[in-house]
Amino acid sequence: MNAYLSVWKLRFISGLQYRAAALAGLSTQLFFGFIFIMVYVAFYENSTAEPSMSLEQLATYIWLQQIFLSFVMLWFRDNEIFQLITSGNIAYELCRPCEIYSFWYAKLLAQRLSSAILRCFPILLIAFLLPIPYNLSLPPDGSTLLLFILTLLLGLAVNVTISMFIYISVFWTMSPVGSTLIIAVTGEFLAGMIIPVPLMPAWLQSITYALPFRWTADFPFRVYSGQISQTDAVWGILIQLVWLSILVSLGRWCLRRALRQVVVQGG
Repeated sequence: MNAYLSVWKLRFISGLQYRAAALAGLSTQLFFGFIFIMVYVAFYENSTAEPSMSLEQLATYIWLQQIFLSFVMLWFRDNEIFQLITSGNIAYELCRPCEIYSFWYAKLLAQRLSSAILRCFPILLIAFLLPIPYNLSLPPDGSTLLLFILTLLLGLAVNVTISMFIYISVFWTMSPVGSTLIIAVTGEFLAGMIIPVPLMPAWLQSITYALPFRWTADFPFRVYSGQISQTDAVWGILIQLVWLSILVSLGRWCLRRALRQVVVQGG
C-alpha cells in the first residue's frame, strides 16, 4: 500500500507544477461554459415544451461540468503509459514489486485530482458571482452538499476505472487513438457531458441508466442541484459502488489476459 500512496503523492505534486497549462485550461473552460449556457438560454426562450430541468438547474449542471472537468472527462490521458506499452518498456513495469493495475490507477487518480485543484476554485468563484440564471447556485442544504461530494468522488473512481480500459486496449491495438476516441466520445455523451441526461429522449435515458457512464457526471451534478432526492442519492451511491467493483474486477482480468500475451522485442 505504501508504494501506491507514494506514487500517488509524487504524481499529485508533479501535477501541481503545471500552473501555466492550468491557467490556459481555466480560460478555455470558462469560455465553453458561457457558450453552452448561452445556447441553452436561446433554446429555452424559443421552446414551447416544458423542460425537465429549470434554466437555473441547467446552468449549475454546466458549471459543475467545467469546474470538475478533470474528474469527468474520458479523453484525459497519460501518454507515458501509452509509450510504455507501445515501446516495449512495459518490461520495466513488470519488474516492479507491485501490481500494475493499482500502480497505474494511483497515477491516473493523482493526475486528475491535481488538475482539478488548480482549475476548480477560480471557476467556482466566477460562476457564483454571475447574475441569475447564469450563475452556479448553492445546493439546497448541507446534507445535499455532503452527498454531492461523496457521489463526485465515487464518480471519479468509476471514471478512472473506465479510462483504464483505454490503456489496456493498447496492448492489442498498439495505438491509443481508436480506443480513446471511441470510449471518450461514447462515454462522455452517455454521461450527459454533451446533452444533459434529463433533456434526452426517454429511450436514450433508459440506455444511459443501464450503463456506468452517467454515474460519473450526471448523477453527482443532479444530486448537487437537488433534482435527485437524498433517498435516491443514497441508492445511487450503492449503484456507484457496484459499478466500481465490477469495473475494477473486469479491468484486472483484462490486464492479466493482456500481460500473458506481451512480447518484448529487442535487447
